[in-house]
Amino acid sequence: MCGVSRPRTRPTREETRARIFEAAAGVFAEHGVAGATIEQIATAAGFTRGAFYSNFSGKDELAIAMLEDHLERSQVHNRALLAASGDAATFVQALRTDEGREDDPLHRNPLLQVELMLYVARTPELRPTLGRHLATMRQLVGEVAASSVAAARPGLALDPQRLGLALVAVEDGLRLHRLIDPASTSADAFVEVLDWLREVVTQR
Repeated sequence: MCGVSRPRTRPTREETRARIFEAAAGVFAEHGVAGATIEQIATAAGFTRGAFYSNFSGKDELAIAMLEDHLERSQVHNRALLAASGDAATFVQALRTDEGREDDPLHRNPLLQVELMLYVARTPELRPTLGRHLATMRQLVGEVAASSVAAARPGLALDPQRLGLALVAVEDGLRLHRLIDPASTSADAFVEVLDWLREVVTQR
């Protein structure tokens, strides 16, 4: 009897991009974004250069795509956490114990996210895209934080735009501080700041 061969299944476009993102995160962490090569990333992902270039025109487009993927995943995940939280304290605690982001390499390595942002920022033609990414992140963080506070203290309306501006600046600053001096800046520093602000704002 002849064996029945199984049809070879190719990864979908989404699966291919996810593998490249994961591989790139490891290569970038080891060699730096500027020092990493397409060959290293493709090899780490188990693809050929052709497979890489069928998805991305180069490292610049890959960097932007990784940031956009992180933003999209953050929007979906954080809004779900907020919807499941009954009050601000529960939401902050959910952030502190959150372990549901293993599919997001930039969430697992926030310092790499900063490095990618700096890499993109050094390229003038890519800055507008990074600017839109930053504006969306501010909007997301501002809306989530303002909604969380409003649920804990009805009647207290905070401007989501200003709140997002301040909180994203704090988060990015703490990432840099952790890079400079991890002994004095814990991995949970931003969540600790959020918890402190929650206590201050919701005091009656």
